[in-house]
Amino acid sequence: MIQRLALSLRLLRPTSVSLAVIRCASSGTLDIKVPLNFWGGERRRINETSSSEPVYEPATGRILCHLEPCGTVEVDEAIKSAQSAFSYWSKMSGMERARVMIEAARIIENKREEIAELEVVNNGKSITEARLDVDSARLCIEYYAGLACTLAGQHVQLPGGSFAYTRREPLGVCVGIGAWNYPFQIAAWKSAPALACGNSMVFKPSPVTPVTAVLLAEIYAKAGAPEGLINVVQGGQETGSLLCHHPGVAKVSFTGSVSTGKKIMEMASKGVKPVTLELGGKSPLLIFEDSDLENAVKGALMANFLSQGQVCSNGTRVFVQRNILPEFLGEVVRRTQAIEIGDPFLEATRMGALVSRPHRDKVLGCVDQAKTEGATVMCGGMPFVPADPKLRGGYYMTPCVLGNCTDEMTCVKEEIFGPVMSVLSFDTEEEVLQRANDTTMGLAAGVFTRDVKRAHRVVEHLKAGSCFINNYNITPVEVPFGGFKMSGIGRENGQVTIEFYSQLKTVFVEMGDVDSLF
Repeated sequence: MIQRLALSLRLLRPTSVSLAVIRCASSGTLDIKVPLNFWGGERRRINETSSSEPVYEPATGRILCHLEPCGTVEVDEAIKSAQSAFSYWSKMSGMERARVMIEAARIIENKREEIAELEVVNNGKSITEARLDVDSARLCIEYYAGLACTLAGQHVQLPGGSFAYTRREPLGVCVGIGAWNYPFQIAAWKSAPALACGNSMVFKPSPVTPVTAVLLAEIYAKAGAPEGLINVVQGGQETGSLLCHHPGVAKVSFTGSVSTGKKIMEMASKGVKPVTLELGGKSPLLIFEDSDLENAVKGALMANFLSQGQVCSNGTRVFVQRNILPEFLGEVVRRTQAIEIGDPFLEATRMGALVSRPHRDKVLGCVDQAKTEGATVMCGGMPFVPADPKLRGGYYMTPCVLGNCTDEMTCVKEEIFGPVMSVLSFDTEEEVLQRANDTTMGLAAGVFTRDVKRAHRVVEHLKAGSCFINNYNITPVEVPFGGFKMSGIGRENGQVTIEFYSQLKTVFVEMGDVDSLF
């Protein structure tokens, strides 16, 4: 996702002290500082661990480091650390919390290039996108620092001089469970509103991309946060289950698949804990014949190929009005074939590696299945091997455009989560709205048209939480983001998210005598 601001793409001068990496002069690679678990204000090594898991660099296929998953003891220690910090942090004023958050944002800005490089190494996306992700994380923290000072209740005058008022209070220890497509950004998107409201957090990143979340925890600590305010525990499903079931956890916020989101919701329900779920999507993008074709093509590319197509909100069902379909397909295929694939550290690269070999192979399998079901591969959909020998073990593929798609095809019905665009034709507005909404998910949707009335009319009828008119995948932190139907519950970003990280207390004050019936 891209933050719509005048974001600079310039390289910042490296700082003198590295946060977490050492660049090896012989190979030019980045070595990862371990351990990756963090609580009580410092990185923690697990003394007794029966197994560790390899973490790979998608661009090369090499092993970056080994992850030590947290068990019952470690999860309990992290939550106790968060509880201790909560008792102090929750009593601070909004202004005091804001100062710490603003300082954290300043550190992120100064470390922008270093954090972005680590994100590239661990995720595989281009350095250009990684910088924008770091910017979005910083802006989110700055935004909620501003809101921290505005949290307030309501005064209600009652008869006889009595009155009532409300207090917006923090929840306690919040758990954040992140996805592998935006590791650093998601950690910021979940921690910033939680901290602004006076909560503490235990964050579990995806075991596929565990490297940068611990950087954020260290940055908060350096900014003056109390020990234990932000804690990072590594691991997979077992660690996530321990977090969701722990009696010391007040809320769970999860970003990931629909199937895992259902399990998170079920586990949290055992303790009647509120959840925020930002889940998958199979979003429609509607392109009408009166659209500005240049912008419509650019929008379709942004809706499908950011982060190698690994974006939950992607508009992968591209509905094009029949009259302009040939022209649209010709231009979108031409531009897709021109996308620069390869070394994610090169400034010219616009598509790096997919996050893992199994995931790359799954996406390629989806393309093969689409062909079997009758779709036409207009371009791409093949493994890609860069010329650089160091990158030949990486997880690359060529971006794919599928033509002659129909609503019944698997590629149209199921989320692929890769660089695969499915193009469908339509004739009327009424028809395409019915087809666009014919899905169990509703994360995002978009429409391209010059007709202002049609644009707003169509958006009104689209069953999706985040809708775009004449653009796509723009996510300013000031605006709520989240889905309808099985795409999730709650919102991230915007003012409304304060309500999901706080609770309302009502206080009645009697100024006279008790009027008793007894």
